[in-house]
Amino acid sequence: MERITVSLDERSYPISIGAGLFNDPALLCLSAKQKVLIITNHTVAPLYADKLTVMLDSLGCQSAVLELPDGEQYKTLDTFNTIMSYLLEHNYSRDVVIVALGGGVIGDLVGFASACYQRGVDFIQVPTTLLSQVDSSVGGKTAVNHPLGKNMIGAFYQPKAVLIDTQCLSTLPEREFAAGMAEVIKYGIIYDQDFFVWLEQNMSALYALDEEALTYAIARCCQIKAEVVAQDEKEAGIRALLNLGHTFGHAIEAELGYGNWLHGEAVAAGTVMAAKTAQLQGLISEPELERIKAILLQAKLPIHTPDSMSFDDFIKHMMRDKKVLAGELRLVLPTGIGTSEVVKGVPQAIIQQAIDYCRTV
Repeated sequence: MERITVSLDERSYPISIGAGLFNDPALLCLSAKQKVLIITNHTVAPLYADKLTVMLDSLGCQSAVLELPDGEQYKTLDTFNTIMSYLLEHNYSRDVVIVALGGGVIGDLVGFASACYQRGVDFIQVPTTLLSQVDSSVGGKTAVNHPLGKNMIGAFYQPKAVLIDTQCLSTLPEREFAAGMAEVIKYGIIYDQDFFVWLEQNMSALYALDEEALTYAIARCCQIKAEVVAQDEKEAGIRALLNLGHTFGHAIEAELGYGNWLHGEAVAAGTVMAAKTAQLQGLISEPELERIKAILLQAKLPIHTPDSMSFDDFIKHMMRDKKVLAGELRLVLPTGIGTSEVVKGVPQAIIQQAIDYCRTV
């Protein structure tokens, strides 16, 4: 088992990573007899809710399960209100601990609900998808979507613990696994050249669900994110680099409708658009662009611009991006394999050229 700490003074918390961790109740960092509400979705509940309930029973906790619909299209204020109503109708007080059991949608929803209910209650992340294990469960970003933009309503609110059981990935559809790989690859591009090379060499082992390879990859991603969050919790500086491909990707999700393209799929295509922008700006070489494209294709991810989206469609959504300051678009661009920076003032003609380039890849 790997154990990583997100260092945020009195709000620091552990991330536990390994196979079979549902058998170790102590990793949940709960006291005996606490009231616990597990919030999950209809897909994950039949697979893992009972296992988690057994863990809680062994600690003497009083637990209940709330099941929500599954899908990005349900990451809304309506679903948020469903959670609030359940908590209020069942008279939960501020000593409740809420457990987010599921992927990124559940984690974001539950985190935001935990931040808001009675001005804040404790919550624990138990991510079951690769994307949530390597990215969204760590760092305290919580949110719901709005029809005009992704993750526009939310809060920074850290969990009390993160428990990552790699065996959950055995029930994950390959398309969802690939979507998670987009975020894994992101870390190599923006921060760690050696990890990028390791991914190039070990992609087949990851897709074979090799436990050693999975634990290493997930732990390395969490280490990088923990380091970045410890330096910049609320994304005033270096944390913005974790959004490589997201400005383009969020535009795809918002324009096509949440859930039509998975988040990781949109990020993968957006990463190539960002990489092409960087290459046109002279920040990376043509061979580096080709390596980025190749590893995303190796991970079975789309790298093309959606046929139905025009340049104006992209810009409309990109100008609502949270990195826009004083009306100026800022993009996360690679400056090499393993390095990146936030760049402002990129001409729209260059952005259009990058988007159009991805229509032909």
